[in-house]
Amino acid sequence: MAQLAIDGGNPVRKNENFLIFGSPLIEEEEIEEVVACLRSRWIGTGPRTSQFERDFAKYKGINLAVAVNSCTAALHLSIKACGIGNGDEVITTPMTFCATINSIIHAGATPVLADCDRDTMNISPEEIEKKISPKTKAILIVHFAGRPCEMDAIMSIAKSYDLFVIEDCAHAIEAEYKGIKTGCFGDIGCFSFYVTKNIITGEGGMVITNDERLVGKIKTLALHGMSKDAWKRFSDEGYRHYSVIGAGFKYNMTDMQASIGIHQLKKIEKYWEKRRYIWNKYNECFRGLPCFLPKEPEENTKHAFHLYTPLIDIVQINKNRDWVLDAMQAENIGIGVHYIPIHFHPFYRKTFGWKYGDFPNAEWIGERTISLPLGPALSDNDVDDVISAFSKIMKNH
Repeated sequence: MAQLAIDGGNPVRKNENFLIFGSPLIEEEEIEEVVACLRSRWIGTGPRTSQFERDFAKYKGINLAVAVNSCTAALHLSIKACGIGNGDEVITTPMTFCATINSIIHAGATPVLADCDRDTMNISPEEIEKKISPKTKAILIVHFAGRPCEMDAIMSIAKSYDLFVIEDCAHAIEAEYKGIKTGCFGDIGCFSFYVTKNIITGEGGMVITNDERLVGKIKTLALHGMSKDAWKRFSDEGYRHYSVIGAGFKYNMTDMQASIGIHQLKKIEKYWEKRRYIWNKYNECFRGLPCFLPKEPEENTKHAFHLYTPLIDIVQINKNRDWVLDAMQAENIGIGVHYIPIHFHPFYRKTFGWKYGDFPNAEWIGERTISLPLGPALSDNDVDDVISAFSKIMKNH
């Protein structure tokens, strides 16, 4: 048996060749567009941001899109635009990044957690319905790892109780459920273009909706509370006076960011194909190891393949998940954790009284989950190194 690097053996990759988790693929088109943007001297919100909005709306098959500086901003704006605030409750999942919860808190509302399904890792419709109260105003769903949630059941619940549905699609730009793209089911869809996402602008996000009233509120809130004509005040259509009609935020995207996104979006299906290939190769190579592989995509859905998240069989290997993290790092393979359940973090426990045992499925996942590198920038050798390192560790535990 090969000795593990964590125990002093030779790592799969050399130290100077550490494989960074989530490293993006930046190609010449993006670089040339950024340079052109710099030379134009129009680097703030301008024509490239507008083009990115139009292109993204067309890709999603929806009427309206607003580019912002993060998915966190998109979520916060969406909750505020729906009129949700003090005294209101928003139901969401414990298996998510803290930004989802913080957006609810910053809007003044109270997050209410509904446990996820152990197999899909997505929020459970049955658990959602259990958590509805007279204070509930919205369901904020997260399409975890790129797998679309059970939208028929969720939309039925929302209709029955007259609730807003906000979709956190940070992992799921390409995902579809029964032929409909994620972000197009609820009132608002929110997307991320952070550096580790399926397409990137470095930092950045997008809000999509078919509701002109909501998009008007979002555009106003995203730019200091100025009237939406303020977005056009520096355009070639002539100067537009603006009025401040509320205390908004500074959430707009810049043309520097949009320069990257315009060309990333053109390659979105090519990048998806590459991630799907790697995802399937991992599944093929890891069968028989002491771990639980991701569930296959459901029939009549399109998985976005944002994360590859095997669950470590901690009973069989008689070691915890963090030992596997350390072992992979020692092999010079970057790795992620998606996620430590929200109610395990001290701030949320103290603030909302959540405790261990409240959400058993999220806890079971959270104690076992790891994320292996998955992205279009990976070479065949990179993928082989990930397979070799993970297989070596799981066989020689």
